[in-house]
Amino acid sequence: MTMSCDVMIVGAGPVGLAFARSLAGSGLEIVIVEQAEQDALKNPAPDGRAIALNHRSMAILERLDVAERIAPDHRSFLRKAEVLDGASPFTLVFDAAARNADTLGWLVPNHAIRRALYDSFVHHGGARLLTGVKAGAARRVPGGMAVSLSDGRVVEARLLVAADTRFSALRRQMGISAFMHDFGRSMIVCDMAHEAEHGDTALEGFFHGVTIATLPLTGRRSSIVVTLPSHEADPLMAGGPDAIAAMAERELRGRLGRLTPVAPPHLYPLVAVYAHAFHAERFALIGDAAVGMHPVTAHGFNFGLVSQHLLAGEVCKAVQDNEDIAAPQRLARYARAHRLETFPLFHATNGIASLYANETAPARFLRTAGLRLAHALPPVRDLVVARLTAGM
Repeated sequence: MTMSCDVMIVGAGPVGLAFARSLAGSGLEIVIVEQAEQDALKNPAPDGRAIALNHRSMAILERLDVAERIAPDHRSFLRKAEVLDGASPFTLVFDAAARNADTLGWLVPNHAIRRALYDSFVHHGGARLLTGVKAGAARRVPGGMAVSLSDGRVVEARLLVAADTRFSALRRQMGISAFMHDFGRSMIVCDMAHEAEHGDTALEGFFHGVTIATLPLTGRRSSIVVTLPSHEADPLMAGGPDAIAAMAERELRGRLGRLTPVAPPHLYPLVAVYAHAFHAERFALIGDAAVGMHPVTAHGFNFGLVSQHLLAGEVCKAVQDNEDIAAPQRLARYARAHRLETFPLFHATNGIASLYANETAPARFLRTAGLRLAHALPPVRDLVVARLTAGM
């Protein structure tokens, strides 16, 4: 059986669903293919990750009728962020008050964002969702792309969009290579209650080969993120949540008081990906399939939302102008805009992550010098805050 549509999206994760929502009302026939079962989209399980949403991302989610579907107890404020380097007396502080803003952004559990996007998608319709099937071989056909599915069906589309993770199989099939950096480190995330108030402040502390981040949640709770060499992460996970809490509490030197795990820990290997091209003939990449960020600067999902927003803008303009939705110049315009958004920060983030994972004397000197310089230059901090608080 062959199905025809205008746009086929592979991957019904948050970015894939957001893209479908962005195209709602365009008059295009859209098909989304997702290998997970529908119940996993409707009721996503907690995965430990807290997503930092900046003002631009929140504006996009509001436009898509998603923000209102996130329960208040799943939305916490991020008003300040502090960066520490071991026992260095210099602390780099990013404060929303520097821009007379109420907040730098918001922290929302990943599963709450996924559920809200799915609810909005179901409520507004506008696309056909095929779950429990896997996209297989893709090939070019006259005027479009054809993708074989694991259930024997074939979907033909004028535009094929991959939103199938940073290890995108479609990206490889289409001959698009990618820069890939395996940091050799893993991230353990675990929600914990604590004695002290967090003051809506996130902390990123670098302590002798171990990075501890605290992301403020509602009440006296934070998402605790421990990043360390992968060969050390597995034994720590094996020790259970209490061992993780004890380690984080020790490194934080009591900043949050006693830590008590309130959810199971989750382990994620750290691999950054940047596609060498964001499009090919009648094909485009969005989300992590285009840019998979190291989480140290908390831009990954924000960039994913921007990618779908930019591509949807080009597609909708093509519909309005009665042009081909996959015209090369439109896909190239999307790719150019997304590269300008992401390229500098992606490589800067990789550099920061590598520097702070390096415990050699030169690296420690550079870290201390960098913190001291940034501490002494308020305009640098103000630029970062301005970027976080900028809307649409």
